Amino acid sequence: MSPELISILVLAVVFVIATTRSINMGALAFAAAFVVGTLVADLDADGIFAGFPGDLFVVLVGVTYLFAIARSNGTTDWLVHASVRLVRGRVALIPWVMFALTGALTAIGAVSPAAVAIVAPIALSFAARYGISPLLMGAMVVHGAQGGGFSPISIYGSIVNGIVEREKLPGNEVTLFLASLIVNLVIAAVVFVVCGGLRLWRQGSLPEGVSGAPQGRGEPRDQPHRTGTGTTTDPGTDPSPTATATATRDTTPGPTLLLTPPRIATLVSLVALVIAVLVFDLDAGLTAITLAVLLSAVWPDDSRKAVGEIAWPTVLLICGVLTYVGVLDEMGTITWAGEGVSGIGVPLLAAVLLCYIGAIVSAFASSVGIMGALIPLAVPFLAQGEIGAVGMVAALAVSATVVDVSPFSTNGALVLAAAPDVDRERFFRQLMVYGGIVVAAVPAVVWLVMVVPGWG
Repeated sequence: MSPELISILVLAVVFVIATTRSINMGALAFAAAFVVGTLVADLDADGIFAGFPGDLFVVLVGVTYLFAIARSNGTTDWLVHASVRLVRGRVALIPWVMFALTGALTAIGAVSPAAVAIVAPIALSFAARYGISPLLMGAMVVHGAQGGGFSPISIYGSIVNGIVEREKLPGNEVTLFLASLIVNLVIAAVVFVVCGGLRLWRQGSLPEGVSGAPQGRGEPRDQPHRTGTGTTTDPGTDPSPTATATATRDTTPGPTLLLTPPRIATLVSLVALVIAVLVFDLDAGLTAITLAVLLSAVWPDDSRKAVGEIAWPTVLLICGVLTYVGVLDEMGTITWAGEGVSGIGVPLLAAVLLCYIGAIVSAFASSVGIMGALIPLAVPFLAQGEIGAVGMVAALAVSATVVDVSPFSTNGALVLAAAPDVDRERFFRQLMVYGGIVVAAVPAVVWLVMVVPGWG
């Protein structure tokens, strides 16, 4: 048995054990990286640690730290109420506002994880407050980021268009952008309907002055040390009639959220995070940690528990899995799989298999890295002229990015880490199932729509 095949089988075993024995998959993946890296790939410790996602570790810790402080001092409560006022009380519009916001950020040049890191904590705090499925809100944020991610001036768009130009392939920047936008918009609409969006529309607008606490959580909102432990709503299903009735009846005007000095400073910090990432191209994680430390130094009481609220289990899970994926990359497993598919003599079959490889690998690894590897692998059969290059490149790009809802990808991990008041193990499973559905369905659909007709 080849080393590459052994490494893939070990990954499957890790999934099975983590699912059946309730062991943190990240811890299992670290152990697998050590065993496979040492015994199969002949790597030393430095070679194994080369795959550790240090940048993602800092992003997850920094962003969840900063927003833990924001939750503690009531800033996220203020932002949620401001969002309700913005859409005049129509809660059903908020997921679409978050979709558009992250899409706009990535379209003008933000890296997709940076946009998600900025928007997801606010969006998911809103979801927890108003009984919206966290799966719905998280998916809207991620698909919004990917929907705008291939504009001609975006990071993803610039990278893919540069690869196309370097490989001397026909390209169309507008087609690439529209393909990603339309696919993500359609998926977002489906998720909105399946995960309770129609129920939100039927609720109409909230009466003026509503505190908005669903499921009986009608506590005053002007409490800087609030540590709510509200129940969660099963994503994809309507809440119980009792819970819905309670949320509807909870129309007693609550105290107006005041902009206290800690909240003003936190809002300034969030704006500074956006400017630092989008304008000055600074690292989102390091910037967030720095801002969180400054807030903690000035208001230690509000920040005392914030370190404990960093999503440490999620950090372990994601960093462990990605370290193992790094071992796979180091030992050539990903290249081995891609080259095996590209050697198939049937171009259309090779095309759909490449789309699936891009989707599966990207669910665990860097989308940009996968696109950079797969597009050159497609060059030999694109040169035969039987498949349109524009459609194939668009299909590969969409397949490799739309799966970022997976909890093992950077965006999915940020959504998982940012969700307050949820059963994280359960939410992780929901994201994993949803990510699996996207991986299984989207590559085939985009292949059928973009590749088979022979675009370009």
